[in-house]
Amino acid sequence: MDKPRAHYHPVKNKRQFRNTLLGWFQENAKSYPWRETTDPWAILVSEIMLQQTTVASVIANHRFENFLHEFPNIEAISVASEEKVLRAWEGLGYYNRVRNLQKAAQTILQDYEGKFPSDAETLETLPGVGRYTAGAVSSFAFDHPAPIVDGNIARVLSRLLDYHKEVDSTEGQKVIWKTAGELLAPSKARLFNSALMELGQTICSSKSPACLVCPVQSFCQTKSPSSLPIKKPRKKFVQIDEHAFFWIENKRILLSRGHDSRRKGFWKLPLRSPEECSHLDFLSQHRYTITHHRVTLYLYHAKPPHLLEDEEYHFISELSNLPIATPIRKILSAKVSELER
Repeated sequence: MDKPRAHYHPVKNKRQFRNTLLGWFQENAKSYPWRETTDPWAILVSEIMLQQTTVASVIANHRFENFLHEFPNIEAISVASEEKVLRAWEGLGYYNRVRNLQKAAQTILQDYEGKFPSDAETLETLPGVGRYTAGAVSSFAFDHPAPIVDGNIARVLSRLLDYHKEVDSTEGQKVIWKTAGELLAPSKARLFNSALMELGQTICSSKSPACLVCPVQSFCQTKSPSSLPIKKPRKKFVQIDEHAFFWIENKRILLSRGHDSRRKGFWKLPLRSPEECSHLDFLSQHRYTITHHRVTLYLYHAKPPHLLEDEEYHFISELSNLPIATPIRKILSAKVSELER
């Protein structure tokens, strides 16, 4: 069946659009733990956590609740060691997010006497807080009329407007953000922004938009929703080969501490060049993806290698409290299990 035709324009008929969307949301809103609070710290945590992680993953593993149990307020995270903070974030990736989250908490304590700014403009000056996150905290925690645009909302608005230019270009961002501001219900910002996001998550999906049951179908200008939004080409994955040592002594594993940008603060297997590993006993090969890198890790059995400049080595007996990238933790766990058989 063809997509229903539009009878109204969302911006020209914005009051009717708002009422229609909010009516649908009040009957169909999903329950998420971050929707059950107006605590700005909890909301900031959820927004930073969800930047590069799916809602399903955060919900399934209780990531949000566990992190807040460890760091219930800005005071708790401000004085925590980087190792403890990274360990609490492990498995979520993009670890600069949590480093900036800690810096943002410290900034609020130092510059704002521990009181969260409520306006989006001030929130955006905090470390790691961009325009979207600032608007989300301002609207969800304080109900201020701050528009937000994430991937879901950009998709919804591009279809509502029938916008056929790149939504992530400078011009596209201006158009989408302007529309988000024009549509926003100023006295119900928390509900409206939540509703617009949920519409994109549940009805106006990327691959199979459910146009026939969409509550705002009569406002949607596009005739071909699946062709929108238009975006810039995706970044290509970078292929990386890594060669690592595995050595265990008295049930203690030799690990080194990372200092490069991708592994800063994390414990890892000692790495060397392919030439330095060519004469060693080959153990196994592992593949994993991290950020925009596809890694093939070649693992060798070897005694402790010579130290490199700025490299820190330790024999570790207990891994549970250390920050270790999830793929490396899985490899270590598998190797230990093999040895214990």
